[in-house]
Amino acid sequence: MTGTTDDRNDPGLGQVDSDTGLQASYLVLSDEERAQGFVRPVRRTYVHQTCGTATTMSLAIAETYARQPGFYGGTYCAGCRDHFPVGEHGQFVWDGTDQKVGS
Repeated sequence: MTGTTDDRNDPGLGQVDSDTGLQASYLVLSDEERAQGFVRPVRRTYVHQTCGTATTMSLAIAETYARQPGFYGGTYCAGCRDHFPVGEHGQFVWDGTDQKVGS
């Protein structure tokens, strides 16, 4: 099962399910940090520009992006079942926009 954690030492951060490509755990900002507010809208769905697949993330990950857009270096594509870069030169845009995920 995939989950989230704010513990940078969580062993699940390095474990990838060979069938799905998902990590056992994804790092997020703490509840307290996310509760301080967001600099971007909380968006949960993004589109991989390479394959066109839309992927929806957990609320905690979406809030981490909204609080600190550059927190992650990559994200998961449900169609490709793999992780790819985000940011200005990344491969994902927020669903319904042309805004790059992680920028």
